[in-house]
Amino acid sequence: MTLDQFQDLRDWHLRHQHDHPLEGQVWTAILTLWMVGWVGTPTAWLLQWDVAALFAALLVFAPGRYVAWRERLHRSGRLRCDWVLLLR
Repeated sequence: MTLDQFQDLRDWHLRHQHDHPLEGQVWTAILTLWMVGWVGTPTAWLLQWDVAALFAALLVFAPGRYVAWRERLHRSGRLRCDWVLLLR
């Protein structure tokens, strides 16, 4: 995801926070995991916690994977995702 896509998604969640409160909470959780990945990876690496460093490094990819998962569900018709069109 690009920074512009992050900004567009953030703006969408702010505009629709009363209509889709769960969407905003899930996105906040995804971004929290993303930050844990960025902060936790070097910390765990410096402390030589290899498994924790690997897990934290994988969290860096959480937003992109979440968006890809939501796009796939939207395309298959299993879940309507109003913000997926913003990212194209």
